[in-house]
Amino acid sequence: MSQVLTGVVAEHLGADADDPGQLGAREGEDTGRFSFNVPGGRCENCQGQGSIFIEMLFLPGATAPCPVCHGARYNPETLRVTVAGRSIADVLDMTVEQARDFLRDVPGAVRSLEVLSEVGLGYLRLGQPATTLSGGEAQRVKLASELQRVRRGHTLYVLDEPTSGLHPADVDLLVAQLRGLVAAGNTVVLVEHDMDVVAGTDWVIDLGPGGGEAGGRVVAAGPPHVVAGARDSVTAPYLALRLARREGGRRGVAAR
Repeated sequence: MSQVLTGVVAEHLGADADDPGQLGAREGEDTGRFSFNVPGGRCENCQGQGSIFIEMLFLPGATAPCPVCHGARYNPETLRVTVAGRSIADVLDMTVEQARDFLRDVPGAVRSLEVLSEVGLGYLRLGQPATTLSGGEAQRVKLASELQRVRRGHTLYVLDEPTSGLHPADVDLLVAQLRGLVAAGNTVVLVEHDMDVVAGTDWVIDLGPGGGEAGGRVVAAGPPHVVAGARDSVTAPYLALRLARREGGRRGVAAR
């Protein structure tokens, strides 16, 4: 999956999610007013960006909050429209977890936000520019969009280190979603260095024996337990250790 996204996080909630403007529509407002991509409801001083670029003599340019909307992106008329006491700017400033609770009566939005949480992105703000996301975060946002589609199977997903920067608990959530894709008849290919993730895959292809010019050939391939026993693999001992820990954990649970 591509690591490049545009816009803000809220624009990638998926086809089933209600547009933020739908909340305003409930108050009798035109949904177009709540888009900061077109004139009408946005702040025209910053054209809905919430910030302005300042050119500096002999120094690199810098960005600063818009002096008119103070980073809110919208004009005063739009910000006067509220739902449960919150304006559209307030909603976009919420994290995914906060918005999931606030939008609990909007089924499409709640489902989209739940999926983002399930792939470990509950901390992102809805109005966070997509260009500020890491490569792994951008891939997981796209993955969340895919998870909301009608699952037809027979789709190939290729992800480049999607667990990068994730807490171990969030890695488990992400892996559960990937397994769901496989169970639905899809194929998931990961470029990954997290041995816990590698140990839980169906098939491993270990490239090496070194990095860069010292690598590039298939050192070992097969189920995790086979690659863990490969003599020429630098990865093998680390993978074997993870497999042993996983097996030990299962025995501990069974003993209880």
